[in-house]
Amino acid sequence: MGSAVRAVRARRIVSADDETSGLLRIRDGRVESLHPFDDLGDLPPTEILTLDDDHVLLPGLVDTHVHVNEPGRTEWEGFATATAAAAAGGVTTLVDMPLNSIPPTTTMAGLEAKRSAAQGQLQIDVALWGGAVPGNLEELEPLWRAGVVGFKCFLLPSGVDEFPPLSPSELREAMARIKSFDGLLIAHAEDQSVLDTAPAPNGRSYRDFMNSRPPEAESSAIAMLLDTVRATGCRTHIVHLSAAGALPAITAAKSEGLPLSVETCPHYLVLTAETVPDGATQFKCCPPIRDEANRERLWDGLREGLIDCVVSDHSPCTPELKLLDQGDFGAAWGGISSLQSGLPLMWTAASQRGLQLSDLVRWMAVRPAALAGLGKRGTLDVGAPADFSIFAPEETFTVDPAGLRYRNPITPYAAATLRGVVKQTYLRGELIDGTTTPGRLIERGGSA
Repeated sequence: MGSAVRAVRARRIVSADDETSGLLRIRDGRVESLHPFDDLGDLPPTEILTLDDDHVLLPGLVDTHVHVNEPGRTEWEGFATATAAAAAGGVTTLVDMPLNSIPPTTTMAGLEAKRSAAQGQLQIDVALWGGAVPGNLEELEPLWRAGVVGFKCFLLPSGVDEFPPLSPSELREAMARIKSFDGLLIAHAEDQSVLDTAPAPNGRSYRDFMNSRPPEAESSAIAMLLDTVRATGCRTHIVHLSAAGALPAITAAKSEGLPLSVETCPHYLVLTAETVPDGATQFKCCPPIRDEANRERLWDGLREGLIDCVVSDHSPCTPELKLLDQGDFGAAWGGISSLQSGLPLMWTAASQRGLQLSDLVRWMAVRPAALAGLGKRGTLDVGAPADFSIFAPEETFTVDPAGLRYRNPITPYAAATLRGVVKQTYLRGELIDGTTTPGRLIERGGSA
């Protein structure tokens, strides 16, 4: 690992609520205390990291929606490459999804396989989701006791055979069981019956692909999911919301006090259907990128607190599966890799809308950490892990796929000019330099 610091001081230290100047003292990898900027105490200057005035100190981001895919599909992505990319993007904790690895994290044996595969490869800290699938009801509580942060389910086919969807009755049964030990369910909410009546995707046409997964599929599935929350009382989280038309139902559910939270992703807040070229399958994700009016309504949902978190849904695959040479949206794998790029993508778009870095810390650090039960991660509060990045908010850069640290550097953002550069990332007060593996597997509670 890189050099350690005993203190860091900056003219701009960003939290979810405001910005301040100050000096953070670090002991044993945690924030020990906060002092005025010029209060060096007995610290020698060589042990103090002082940021340039045009740089800001950000808490380490927490990305709770990452498909690492190892073991089993490591050619798509793996712990080494995913955590390197995360560190380059200012992310210091990620939570790995229970599918597309083989075996999936739906049994205790699958959990142990995942933990074994991660050993010795992590540049940042990693927690794990479990999965809820048909037939694994008796595995849920043991997985929870073993430290997974919650349980992912699909309400339609997931795209991989080893992670099948829950029927409405299976969903209710799983949520009742998860409620019994105060667990958390997270759901991919699209209704297959709606998709079955939609037009089929048609080769290279992006509009045809978008129309094959209409927003009504999300709204219908979310309505069914909310009814099940009402019936069971299970804490529930909706992943990667793309359809703004579901926001009124979400508003009503939150108003009546249902234990509900919602996330969206940078690609739904930055990209628009109008600008996706036909045949450009690097833009394919499910649910799809929708039109500009929908995008702006999602931003409204963030401002109003209806959408709680912004996370990557980093879902990579090999170039062959993206069918980049054919451009067939119907047949290509759906998923966008943005684990490394999320912060500058969001800052570019948010700053254009008059939003602040504190908003991004709230959406991309504090609330994801709270969702996953990861304690003070995502903050620089006293007692929190001293995980942070140095960010240059006024610098710009052009996205070059060659600079992405994913195993397969496929991106819809190639050649885009973005605002904001992550200069360095620190884990427990030590610089992540890419030569060692200081990250740890953590459990719910995030005390490591």
